[in-house]
Amino acid sequence: MPKPYNPRDRFYEKARKEGLRARSAFKLEEIQKRFRVLRPGGRVLDLGAAPGGWCQIAAREVGARGFVLGVDLEPIAPLPPPSQTWVADAFSTELLLRLRSEGRAPYDAVLSDLAPKTSGIHGVDEARSLDLAGRALALSLEVLKPGGSFVVKVFMGGDFDAFLRTCRRAFRQVRVVRPEASVARGSKEVYLVCQEPRRGVDPPAGPDTSGAASEGPGRGS
Repeated sequence: MPKPYNPRDRFYEKARKEGLRARSAFKLEEIQKRFRVLRPGGRVLDLGAAPGGWCQIAAREVGARGFVLGVDLEPIAPLPPPSQTWVADAFSTELLLRLRSEGRAPYDAVLSDLAPKTSGIHGVDEARSLDLAGRALALSLEVLKPGGSFVVKVFMGGDFDAFLRTCRRAFRQVRVVRPEASVARGSKEVYLVCQEPRRGVDPPAGPDTSGAASEGPGRGS
């Protein structure tokens, strides 16, 4: 039996007490503790960053000499340095050019906690999730430094295995992780932690993401 949905579980309460904007911050925190994807002084791109919980964790890890850029379709309340935020489509051609000219690309880490607008139909939602993950993967390969890390959320099911194989072709190390904060919700989401992009791998063609977007203010699930 799936666990009943509790919008104010222990992770929600812990986030509130610690001044974090979303319980999802603890997912990145766990990934960081296990795999050290964020380094002092590093540059980080956070896709689908609203409401800013992952930016907070990333900023803490990279420190004052680092840089964190959060991108979302919805405005994000201001964050202190070293974080900046942009209101932008994470997958527009214009954004890629802007990242290179103004966004301090290339990055040591690209993070994506993007999720589609859910339809309630599992097969459709899984496909949309993979679409977003594929686009995030393609962008990461354009802007990551050699030796960089890519963390992306994916819902299990559908073509997950094919996407996992694509990630393994693109990175030397790929791990499938289910953080405790995801388990607590009974969620089917997992995170792929991809490190050390392979040289000479062409970015996969990004699929159509019409109808898909970040979770915005509700992203902290």
